[in-house]
Amino acid sequence: MKDNFSKQAESYAKFRPGYPDELFDFLFSLAAEKKAAWDCGTGNGQVAFQLAKQFDEVYATDISASQIANAVSKENIRYSKVSAEETAFSENAFDMITVGQAIHWFNFEKFYKEVDRTLKPGGCIAVFGYGFLKIEEEIDLIITDFYKNTTGPYWDAERKYIDENYETIPFPFREIKAPILNSKYNWGLEAVAGFLNTWSAVQHYIKANNKNPVDSLVVKLKNVWASNEKKDVSFPIFMRVGKK
Repeated sequence: MKDNFSKQAESYAKFRPGYPDELFDFLFSLAAEKKAAWDCGTGNGQVAFQLAKQFDEVYATDISASQIANAVSKENIRYSKVSAEETAFSENAFDMITVGQAIHWFNFEKFYKEVDRTLKPGGCIAVFGYGFLKIEEEIDLIITDFYKNTTGPYWDAERKYIDENYETIPFPFREIKAPILNSKYNWGLEAVAGFLNTWSAVQHYIKANNKNPVDSLVVKLKNVWASNEKKDVSFPIFMRVGKK
């Protein structure tokens, strides 16, 4: 699994969007028991923190020590630096396994073997993420051009699974229809720039060119976005949910 996020772990924790309460309400409704959950690829722990509100124990793993160091803490969350594809968890350990905006980096076959081994019979697996941000037409066109043309060549191949809303990933489980959801924010330009700086493609661009492409983008956006002005920002949520 690639580690594209250790370098910007602090910004990731500050600027990455989360998920709406409705997503977790849906997941909680599917769990027959709430003794233990595994949040794999936990990043800054935002999903683990929500799961910990109802599950007795949450085990949150990531390959990035920097991400874990910046993760939100809670007494019933157990963080560890562990690969998604090979863990020391016991068989049938979890009532639920979640992966937020990370499964596209995994070796699907090996990870699903771990899911099959560690998920209880009848347990639930949910993999989800967020799509391209929407603000308003003029701004969206500028950011879309930045995404496709400026950073386009610097995205890892795995990014296609995000663009395809996880519809093309293998998912060998009894699938459950998921609700249509969005994450909504009211952000200033600084927050949008902070979010864009967490993109792995931006970091690849900086490494290749010794300059940050977000700086030039912000100059363009200032022509249509007044300083100190906040705008509604929406991220469409995509999700696949199944039972063992």
